Amino acid sequence: MVDVKVMAGASTHVGTITESELLKYDGSNPSLPIYVAIKKRIFDVSSAQGFYGPRGSYAVFAGKDASRALAKMSTKEEDAIGSLEGLTEKELKVLDDWEKKFEDKYPVVGFLE
Repeated sequence: MVDVKVMAGASTHVGTITESELLKYDGSNPSLPIYVAIKKRIFDVSSAQGFYGPRGSYAVFAGKDASRALAKMSTKEEDAIGSLEGLTEKELKVLDDWEKKFEDKYPVVGFLE
């Protein structure tokens, strides 16, 4: 288990939720924040709505665990899943780099089951 801290000041903490519950945070409802998960940690990316909102370049990641897609540098819908199975060492390193970028920019607001 990874030792992580939920950032103070996060607008909402959702605790531990399912992937189906995460789907509602996809940016389609303007009254809800936009969340993206990486390795089961949920980040509030609402501050980057231009990227993750409905018309954003990375909207495919919103409301999902985008681990596989980030590792593969893919914006394909079928890659926007949490499975790391079959990824190469290089892809896993890319994912670690993305995870660090998210940690530096966005608050962690919860976890996936």
